[in-house]
Amino acid sequence: MAVSQTAQGRVYYPDTDGQPMAENTVQYECIVTLKGNLELLFADNPNVFVAGDLLWYPVEGRPDIRQAPDVMVVFGRPKGHRGSYRQWEEGNIPPQVVFEVWSPSNRFSTMEEKMRFYERYGVEEYYIYYPESGEWDGWRREGAHFVPIEQMEGWVSPRLQVRFGKGAETELGLQLPSGRKMLSFMELAQLAERAQREAETARQRAEAERQRAERLAARLRELGIDPEQV
Repeated sequence: MAVSQTAQGRVYYPDTDGQPMAENTVQYECIVTLKGNLELLFADNPNVFVAGDLLWYPVEGRPDIRQAPDVMVVFGRPKGHRGSYRQWEEGNIPPQVVFEVWSPSNRFSTMEEKMRFYERYGVEEYYIYYPESGEWDGWRREGAHFVPIEQMEGWVSPRLQVRFGKGAETELGLQLPSGRKMLSFMELAQLAERAQREAETARQRAEAERQRAERLAARLRELGIDPEQV
């Protein structure tokens, strides 16, 4: 066991593992879309922490025991910036939900190792997305072990209440509890812009109607008619 220590003898927990967040643009966009939508989903809950590519250290004094999930969700911990997730400083609460996005360089042995890590250290739900096929794999905790989720299409995450479906590359096929699908940053921006344009059009229409009503009222008064009596 190799443990990094400072000159003062304190254990050093690096904030980076030297690995890139993603290996290609598809994987990167999937990770960003997942993290962003989950942050939006729990924006009003101050005690749900969502992170992407953040090193998680589950055991104090063992900086060699760590993983950096593509996306993780922790219920019961406050939002805020962290250099790493040191579980003993977080009420000893592990991430309950973890996502990984498959990339071409992934090896099954590496993913198996990650799954066993998440299983050992308390993750309740573990999901892998395959952008090339748009399919999902998932596992849920039963006691001390993971069991596979046999049918992912239509599955609803117990923790997130997100419904899984078949995706297409960066279109993850995930549906939020509101019924809206998870959208990319660009799609969310376009949706917000369209809503803003529609609101402005409605405002202009209402203003034009108000002005028309005022002109009509003024004309009635010219004719000696009280608009309030019409």
